[in-house]
Amino acid sequence: MLVTSHAALQLNTSVTEQLHVLESHFLARRKLIEGWFHSQWEQTMPPVYGSIDLRNSGFKLAPIDMNLFPAGFNNLNPDFLNYSVSAAHAIIQKAVPGAKKILLIPESHTRNLRYWSNIKILQDILIKAGFQVRFGILSAEITAPHEIVLESGGKVLVEPLRRKDNALCLDQYEPDIVLLNNDLSDGIPEILQNLQQAVVPPAQLGWSQRFKSEHFQYYALVAAEFAELVNIDPWLISPLFRYCGEIDFMQQEGMECLGANAEVLFAEIQKKYNEYRIPHQPFLIIKADAGTYGMAVMTVRDANELGSLNRKQRTRMSMTKGGQPVRRVIIQEGVYTFETFGPDKAVAEPVIYLWGSQVVGGFYRVHQNRGIDENLNSPGMKFEPLAFAQTCHEPREDMDPDACPNRFYTYGIVAKLSMLAAAREIKGLRQAGNG
Repeated sequence: MLVTSHAALQLNTSVTEQLHVLESHFLARRKLIEGWFHSQWEQTMPPVYGSIDLRNSGFKLAPIDMNLFPAGFNNLNPDFLNYSVSAAHAIIQKAVPGAKKILLIPESHTRNLRYWSNIKILQDILIKAGFQVRFGILSAEITAPHEIVLESGGKVLVEPLRRKDNALCLDQYEPDIVLLNNDLSDGIPEILQNLQQAVVPPAQLGWSQRFKSEHFQYYALVAAEFAELVNIDPWLISPLFRYCGEIDFMQQEGMECLGANAEVLFAEIQKKYNEYRIPHQPFLIIKADAGTYGMAVMTVRDANELGSLNRKQRTRMSMTKGGQPVRRVIIQEGVYTFETFGPDKAVAEPVIYLWGSQVVGGFYRVHQNRGIDENLNSPGMKFEPLAFAQTCHEPREDMDPDACPNRFYTYGIVAKLSMLAAAREIKGLRQAGNG
């Protein structure tokens, strides 16, 4: 087995008491926690898959983003992909019992070979799980089967997506289930509308309609329920946040909303820092309320900064993926990351992957040129796929609470809370008749 030494990963902070309390708490209440999750999954089916970005400051461990259309499966430890195989089989069979044929819809860009390596790993996982898998692409430029050659020498065949009545298909291929790996930032195309077949995750939760602030509203409720169960302060696992719904950075409209909410949030964070005697300066992360790829994100260390944004800053905040204009932003409590990776002590943050309710692994996003209070999902980032040398769901009660498997187990619990919040998002969407 390939193993990366945990010595390469360090929690470089003197304020670790609360993290150790969390780890000890979770270990001591393992049966209670697992029983609670089991009952929650019986009430609400989890999304088919997802990835959660976490930040670990030593005094707080919290999710900062949740992606329902995850890329990056190629960054997972290959030695543990068998966990993905069994978990993928279980959740897809739960979604559509007896399903055998999967139509996977990837992103439309064909030049990002790293993304297509992710798709290749997804295909391998699903085939090993016993499914047939073919790819239908949402691109008017591809009118015939098109082969993409990967850097590894592997190949991915994408085909023009077809529609037959109220169902999607390919030539001579009618799937039992449609699996989206496309975040639909540009909107839901007509071919995906009013379908009468299983599409997971629902297209209505693509970034053209989903908001991060809504997810974190669900997450705050989940975290509060869980915190009461295990008797902890929910703030330790949940970022404070607010949002503004009518923003135009280029025209400088809505800045009063931004400034007022930032001031309130700074005060709320400082109160918690005082309570826990945290010797650090609060900061905020302001980002587009929808979207991915780390675009339209900025760090704010003082509310007064928002009154004097220069044109370059406003331009960077005005658009997200595909040139979509930013009209809503989430103002989120910044969570420091005091984890570093490698001899150069590059700043790092864990990313956890799940199929359904099962944690299947993760990796570290590492950035040599970013600070402990900055967005790491930016050009220049690297991935350390072997950082999770052990899985995230097998704690060791005979080891120190902060030992590698126990730290990762704690990460897995917080990630599952975010997955549960996403499950409630989907349930709410369906109850509203939109998915």
